[in-house]
Amino acid sequence: MEERWILIGLHETDGIGKKTISKLLSGQHQLTDFLDYKEGDWTAAGLRKDQAVRLTKQFNIDWIEQRQESVYKQGIEVVTYLDHNYPILMKETVQPPWVMYGRGDLNLLHAQSIAMVGTRMPTVYGRKIGEKLAEQLCKAGLTIVSGLARGIDSVCHDATLRANGKTIAVFGTGIDNIYPPENTSLAERIAETGLLLSEYPPGTRTRQGLFPERNRIIAGLTLGTLVVEADIRSGSLITADAALEAGRDVFAVPGPITSPKSRGSHNLIRQGAKLVTCATDLLEEFRLDLPNAEQLPYNRGRSAESSETSNEGIFPGVKLSSDEQRVIYLLEQEEQSLDQLVEQLNWDFGHLHSVLLSLIIKKQISQLPGTKYARV
Repeated sequence: MEERWILIGLHETDGIGKKTISKLLSGQHQLTDFLDYKEGDWTAAGLRKDQAVRLTKQFNIDWIEQRQESVYKQGIEVVTYLDHNYPILMKETVQPPWVMYGRGDLNLLHAQSIAMVGTRMPTVYGRKIGEKLAEQLCKAGLTIVSGLARGIDSVCHDATLRANGKTIAVFGTGIDNIYPPENTSLAERIAETGLLLSEYPPGTRTRQGLFPERNRIIAGLTLGTLVVEADIRSGSLITADAALEAGRDVFAVPGPITSPKSRGSHNLIRQGAKLVTCATDLLEEFRLDLPNAEQLPYNRGRSAESSETSNEGIFPGVKLSSDEQRVIYLLEQEEQSLDQLVEQLNWDFGHLHSVLLSLIIKKQISQLPGTKYARV
């Protein structure tokens, strides 16, 4: 039997985790020897008695072949640390997974890629930033890696697909258990042209601790991690920490200083993360030879004259007055009623109404039921 499948068998045995496998492989043991081990051999190798009992009962050639057949039937491909196609960047991390399960294009494991992560409850501002940056970066030639979570992760995956780019979704569950379930359709779309990836065996359900562990893979596969929008306790900051631990760059998008959803990003910038307002801010850090980088509309190589007549920042250039910008600033944080806007801006009703009408005509805001307004 191939050594890679013996490794996969160890990985899929209940109660045998990454550290146990590392302990076994750091000793004077050959993977093929494990097929003949008895309980005493496992304990002599440094395993606990309960682990030794479980392996003695479960770990054998017949059981491994059953697992192999099950994986193939589900159309899942497996990459192990022993394989030639294991991603080099992942091997350079502190704790690379021994086994990864994929559905889709495994070649993307070797593509130049960037992680894009953020809050599960983004503001309108965060969603628009995520969409625009994902579109710009994938059009430049980067693969977008994220975690299929609600919020910014889903926004970035979807924007990449709509721009005909490539994206990898890293699961915190088994690859056959899509979480959250409302992203099932999005996952299927990713599998068609991109890649679904997990270190957890098929059948693994969601449980506490799996998603933070998953974040190290998101960071490890990529050249750097871009935090689009994050609160002070956002899980995306775990991905940023994993990126730093792996020696990768961390980037962050600034947000409104009054928005709680930007506090985590601002903290990262204070700590040295590079501030990103457009794709070029990130691309210039790596000096990558990407096929379409020069076509970015916000490339810093433009002349001063062309920058005045073209788009600025992340959003398409729309001429706004200072009063219109003030209203946009408030609505980017959350929906506002007419009364709330009057109170915060201290304008007379007639002036506010004319500014709101102008922004609706310019398709920058929309009016909701109950005399509320929201950023488009």
